[in-house]
Amino acid sequence: MRDTSRIRGRMTIREIYNTHVKEEFPASQTVQALESVTSKRMTDILSEAPFSGSVTEQTTRIPVLTHGNGLHQENDRLKTKLSVTNKQRINGHRRSCSETPYGRSMQKKSEMDIQHDKKWESRFYESFEDPPIWTSILTYISFLILILVGHMREFLKKLGIGRVKNISEPNIPGFVTLYQTWESFYHWYIFRRGKDTLYRAINSVPGAEMDVMDRVTDDHYWTFRYTGTSTRVINFGSYNYLGFSQNTGPCAEAVEKSVNELGNAICASRQELGYLQIHKELDDLVADYLGVEAAITVPMGFATNSMNLPALVEKGCLILSDELNHASLILGCRLSGAQIKTFKHNCMEDLEEKLKEAIIDKQPRTHRKWKKILIVVEGIYSMEGSIVKLPDVIRLKKKYKAYVYLDEAHSIGAIGPHGKGVVDYFGMDPKDIDIMMGTFTKSFGAVGGYIGGSKRLINHLRLRSHSAIYSSTMAPSIVQQVISSMNIILGRDNSRDGIKRINQLKWNTRYFRRRLQEMGFIVYGNKDSPVVPMVTFSPAKVVYFSRYCLEHGIGVTVAAFPAVPLEKSRIRFCLSASHTKEMLDKVLEMTDKLGDTLSLKLSRKEPAEYGDSEDQDEEK
Repeated sequence: MRDTSRIRGRMTIREIYNTHVKEEFPASQTVQALESVTSKRMTDILSEAPFSGSVTEQTTRIPVLTHGNGLHQENDRLKTKLSVTNKQRINGHRRSCSETPYGRSMQKKSEMDIQHDKKWESRFYESFEDPPIWTSILTYISFLILILVGHMREFLKKLGIGRVKNISEPNIPGFVTLYQTWESFYHWYIFRRGKDTLYRAINSVPGAEMDVMDRVTDDHYWTFRYTGTSTRVINFGSYNYLGFSQNTGPCAEAVEKSVNELGNAICASRQELGYLQIHKELDDLVADYLGVEAAITVPMGFATNSMNLPALVEKGCLILSDELNHASLILGCRLSGAQIKTFKHNCMEDLEEKLKEAIIDKQPRTHRKWKKILIVVEGIYSMEGSIVKLPDVIRLKKKYKAYVYLDEAHSIGAIGPHGKGVVDYFGMDPKDIDIMMGTFTKSFGAVGGYIGGSKRLINHLRLRSHSAIYSSTMAPSIVQQVISSMNIILGRDNSRDGIKRINQLKWNTRYFRRRLQEMGFIVYGNKDSPVVPMVTFSPAKVVYFSRYCLEHGIGVTVAAFPAVPLEKSRIRFCLSASHTKEMLDKVLEMTDKLGDTLSLKLSRKEPAEYGDSEDQDEEK
């Protein structure tokens, strides 16, 4: 017979976790179990490992870290006496983990969590359909052609042939190039060809409709000149989710009053006579809106992430970041000095695997415990239109004792029965999220951002955050816009305007997404996300689609490489509560026509079941 003790002696820590920890410890005790596995000597672990029968002697090799040269070596074989039999150990463990009141309560809680998970999963629908292989091949070929043409123009430029519009290299001997990088090359010879679809200026209120200033080019999109005229278009490019970016109504009247009383700007930071009573009112209102103890506001949404994350984590901490997180989150994570690991987009299996590795492997080289582990996710991902699986994130956070940083820039106000974001959408407890971040630039028709959480967290940020120390506070008019719009959403203006906007946005979102899918387009994201990416794949089709829509009175935004993967260029429709059904139908009719012309109807999936009964929201 084979020596089972020797086989057990060669097991790795991960194998011991799978056989010893994962099967016998409840979810609430996973972190303690993993830490005990990694902190004990291998001999102690093996003495507790379940064997078939009583084992009295075990041999193994124990890796240790030498102090001299830092190399891993192996000690001589050590002999370990087992103090208890397998049967005694198992019975003792069963008593301690399952028969105690704590064990029974944890088992009941685990069963309730599973039932809750099944409930939200039955309503959760997202789609990310891959294109046909021939579409991807043609997309890559088109990029290759553009790159070859660009290299030919660069060669002719060196020969002095042709007109040079871009910045030329000084070509000083012994000096490195200043401008000739891949980014510059891409901008000059690829991005420039569709530059007219971006940087469009408007000269009106960006409501349901807006005026786009007309411009022309005389040198193949190197430069532009404005003609003095404008085109009226339906606005599908602004993040005006609830329609508060308007110059009439109660919000505009309150803002005008605040300007007359408090002026246009504060011209001072929060810590240097720049904190007014209206700022305190906004901080308290945001905390009440989110359902947390306290909140702090920041005059810039991008800085809310990039300047506050370094105040929360540091060297010796670990950040687990979704691979599709926003640039502000990426910058904040890099500035913090913490170790960063990314997990696959919205993939809870990969996130859990990264958490296990972090607890088992600990810090590189030193193998010390991480000071803290921070999970960074977004509520709605603006390029994908997907919604974070927050119940699963909270489950993993509790299971592995990590912290959660939730960016609700696009979800706050836009989803949820009360317009309170992804936490409200899933019916979660706001206190389960450690750091709640959001911006006022979308649903509230203003600028700036906020962070909400415990009083201890907010007091720490007031003293340590660069955004609170070095930046000027928000202008009183901006603060008043947020206060007025937030009170309308909460229904504190004695009207039903807030809940009507929320329900209208939800109906517009589901109606527009359903119609696109029925037409045969590949639409990304969640059924309740007001950001609707429609994939066109080829960059040439994206540019043509945007130009054609502008000529026929529709304003849309486009996204291509490097903002999105090379073969997944897309049109992005941003829906608003201010859009009427007639506006939606006009855009759908135009999209249907262009889909036939450009061969964009490539979906091979059946349209999703949205549940018509859910669209008819009853006013409560």
